[in-house]
Amino acid sequence: MTMHGLMMDCPLMISDILVHASKCHGDQEIVTRLPESGQTHRQNYRTTHERTKQLANALIEDLGIEQGDVVSTIAWNSHRHIELYYGISGIGAVVHTVNPRLDPKQLIWMLAHAEAKAVFFDIQFAPLIDGIAQHCPNVKHWILMAEDAHLGAVQTECRSYETLIGGKSSDFTWPVFDERTALGLCYTSGTTGDPKGVLYSHRSSILHALACSASDVIGVGASGVLLPVVPMFHVNAWGIPYAALMNGAKLVMPGPQLDGENLHAMIEEEEVSYVAGVPTVWLGLLNYLEQNNKRIDSIKRVLIGGSALPEALLRAYEDKYGVTMQQGWGMTEMSPLGTVNAALPKHGDLDREEEIKIKLKQGRLVFGVGMRIVDDEGKELPWDGESSGHVQVRGPWIASGYFKGAGAESFTEDGWFMTGDVAYLDSDGFMTITDRSKDVIKSGGEWISSIDLENEAMGHPDVEMAAAVGMPHPKWQERPLLVVQAKAGAPKDAESIRAFLADKVAKWWIPDGIEFIDAMPIGATGKMLKTKLREIYKDYEFPAVDA
Repeated sequence: MTMHGLMMDCPLMISDILVHASKCHGDQEIVTRLPESGQTHRQNYRTTHERTKQLANALIEDLGIEQGDVVSTIAWNSHRHIELYYGISGIGAVVHTVNPRLDPKQLIWMLAHAEAKAVFFDIQFAPLIDGIAQHCPNVKHWILMAEDAHLGAVQTECRSYETLIGGKSSDFTWPVFDERTALGLCYTSGTTGDPKGVLYSHRSSILHALACSASDVIGVGASGVLLPVVPMFHVNAWGIPYAALMNGAKLVMPGPQLDGENLHAMIEEEEVSYVAGVPTVWLGLLNYLEQNNKRIDSIKRVLIGGSALPEALLRAYEDKYGVTMQQGWGMTEMSPLGTVNAALPKHGDLDREEEIKIKLKQGRLVFGVGMRIVDDEGKELPWDGESSGHVQVRGPWIASGYFKGAGAESFTEDGWFMTGDVAYLDSDGFMTITDRSKDVIKSGGEWISSIDLENEAMGHPDVEMAAAVGMPHPKWQERPLLVVQAKAGAPKDAESIRAFLADKVAKWWIPDGIEFIDAMPIGATGKMLKTKLREIYKDYEFPAVDA
């Protein structure tokens, strides 16, 4: 007979994080660059809790939101968005964070599929709302996240956030319900077919936040100042809105101002110690720093995710600015935490070049994430640092299926999620991604890693960004086409790039075609859009050169 422990069975409620932050870190600040004015707004966690309780009363009394209803946000990172995160899910409803840069038709589809009852939006998206509102009959309420004075910017009938919550009481008791109740909804990009919804629970989100709190993961405590550049509409801003309040860190919310100059100003003004975002953001900041002879001495660590950390970017920040670059990996389906790169004690004596090789790995598995690498037949491969295969994962904050039953083919019969990444694991649990399954370039029966080729190309002094895509070739099945965005004022010299790559990759990896583009297509989450590049170059023909 099983003997059970004599422990209390207390449901894990996301509202408990907010209550804890208010009681134990009440004076800690959320600093926001207001989307509607660009001015700096400050409020502490205690005030945030009071306003969120006002919001909860407004959701129930004025908007008629009930447990299980979906409420959408189309918004930047701000104190109001934090209030919505906790207020919507705290009453048992579901906060659906919407990527505002999707095609309007896709947004309309998404709001209908989610059955959103209300939409909260920032002023920058007023034209978008005016364009889609008439096509969203299920949305009963549109709320501009500002004061009444800004309502003139919107043609659609709506009300302002501040008036909605302003007259409400802050007397509210957060309900307790099943911890597996849905908390948040985030859709995948939908680059092939319709987007698929990932439905997070209170339990999964709190466990994920606890994992983020580990010192080798994000680990920002009450003395930390955290600036999440990763948008709150992208996988819950990597769990930062939960982990930061759980641990009492100061939050600096940049609103829509994500250029190098504004990010630098906020970092300096608030003495930010930890930042998180995708590589393209840090490329922009790096250019600003170099062009204006600026520094960011308060920053201790930068968490890079969304796509691989280029070696040139790592060296620039660490060698010139003394900032530790930390790479992580995950997916929307994983909440998104999977691996984070943190050195082991045995790495302390490595020379700089060997240390960089470790840092360029996607990182070590975080406790709570199970992973296996399998070959094309589904046979599990060893963790030997060499055997590359398809990555599959499972764990308490990893999706078991998609919203409304879509995408069942993404899960194995024994319950693992097939990520679509190709990688290998070493004996210390470090994962190295070699490519996305759909991005691997197969030339003459051999694989070429687009990620490795891109990262090497970005080490060229004239290259701002680079993307490698496999294009049809009459002899070799596929060959790599390297698309390059040159740095401002730099020459566009394909032969110089080929010569630069000659001693860095295998000879047969050297791209047959190198094309220059004025601006790399970038998605809303900062990733290069290879689907767009394939569309642009769909009729591309390689020069008549035998590879």
